[in-house]
Amino acid sequence: MIVETVAQLEAIYHAPLAPASVAKVTAAITPDYAALIAAAPFAVLATSGPEGLDCSPRGDRPGFVRVANPRTLILPDRRGNNRIDSLRNVVRDPRVALLFLIPGSGTTFRVNGTAVISADPALLDPFRVDGHAPRTALVITVEAAYFQCARAIVRSRLWEPEARVDPAELPSPGAILAALTAGDVGGQAYDAEWPARAARTMW
Repeated sequence: MIVETVAQLEAIYHAPLAPASVAKVTAAITPDYAALIAAAPFAVLATSGPEGLDCSPRGDRPGFVRVANPRTLILPDRRGNNRIDSLRNVVRDPRVALLFLIPGSGTTFRVNGTAVISADPALLDPFRVDGHAPRTALVITVEAAYFQCARAIVRSRLWEPEARVDPAELPSPGAILAALTAGDVGGQAYDAEWPARAARTMW
């Protein structure tokens, strides 16, 4: 059976199990929610554009997403590969979502809203690290904010040391690139050079 209507879906799942499922949703960043953002060194940014959907990891020092006021977040765009997939999407469709992760905590935090891209030096300068300011930042207007219970983190054992995967057991970025390009890009040299290259271009 393929679920094709909202009515069919609701017949399977019924109403939310507990009042907390609805009560946790706010249209602004509360002091408690601001504390979660301040502790988070990692977030996933979801955007949408004419080519489809995109999810992009964002990582920085804890609190890198700043609460400008209860309805506004600022997310700096740190150095990367200049694909700018997320930013291209925001220019054409301002809807965004964020999922914050806090190491060691089962609680995750979600924000839905809209964003604009700012290149204002006065806005970017406070985000300098090692003398480098981001080239742009997303200014996000909050429409809905809420925490997510710990079930996904508990089921995945995400923060448990014994659940960690040895990176040597996985294909490396260099190996993946070499396989995709018949050896023209990537390979062992790519993997060997990446740590130094990343260190030079982190900020």
